[in-house]
Amino acid sequence: MSASEKTGWLGRLRSGLARTRAQLAQVFSGAAIDEALFEELESVLVMADVGVPAAHLLLERLRARVRRDDARDPPAVRAALQQEIAALLAPSQKHWDFAAARPFVVMIAGVNGSGKTTSIGKLTHWLGGQGKTILLAAGDTFRAAAREQLAVWGQRNGVDVIAQSGSDPAAVVFDAVSAARARGHDVLIADTAGRLPTQTHLMEELKRIKRAIGKNLEGAPHEVILVLDGTNGQNALAQLRAFDAAIGVTGVIVTKLDGSAKGGIIVALAAERLAHPVPILFIGVGEQLQDLQPFDAADFARALVADA
Repeated sequence: MSASEKTGWLGRLRSGLARTRAQLAQVFSGAAIDEALFEELESVLVMADVGVPAAHLLLERLRARVRRDDARDPPAVRAALQQEIAALLAPSQKHWDFAAARPFVVMIAGVNGSGKTTSIGKLTHWLGGQGKTILLAAGDTFRAAAREQLAVWGQRNGVDVIAQSGSDPAAVVFDAVSAARARGHDVLIADTAGRLPTQTHLMEELKRIKRAIGKNLEGAPHEVILVLDGTNGQNALAQLRAFDAAIGVTGVIVTKLDGSAKGGIIVALAAERLAHPVPILFIGVGEQLQDLQPFDAADFARALVADA
């Protein structure tokens, strides 16, 4: 991504988070550092989808930093908040090790409407920019529109798609692994049908798809990615817990942060498992191919908190 493209992308991220940033600015618009400021800040964080546990953790760390740095005015506390958010998010920043396997198999899951297929298209574009050869597997075999949508993304990115109408999704993905191995592709991305965690039979199917991948290639899938809609707020945490229990989520993609998202869910995700942080791999801020980019903790904290 060029410098101008990154500037534009960060601008769209800032625009998507504008409401939360404005509310935080209001908190720090006074002249005093007192308990009322911290109480108001907690309320804004909770309303911004950070959630109560993560907000408490963040404020505990912020108070300690304010004392340590001897912050004497609200702008200094605001800067300290940005630093603490970046520090909390940093362990969730992760990059893929493509040298671990070839093909490097990525399995994508999520609820209906989270943006899975679109994210796959954008992820394929990003991987192509890294010089990787990619194959896509249409593991959503029940919704014809999903296969067609994936085929369109494949055509836009110049990559092949393995698809079979009405077939068992585990069989389709199994065959796709064989094709990726035979053709020498660097990366295989397997789409799956959207499903709710309460749909037990569909969650069992997801487990079966994962087992099918592993039977064809030992150690695969190398990444099990959950796509989360950034506008869903705290519901995203419940989705993460349910999918993780079923298939062992290794990372998340958070979409739609350019829309009505409040942004705090990113902080909540990072605080969900402090001992073993959930990797936040990519975030999406628009409909263009380049609008899905690797998550950067410092950039996100700046977009959420900084005045400029």
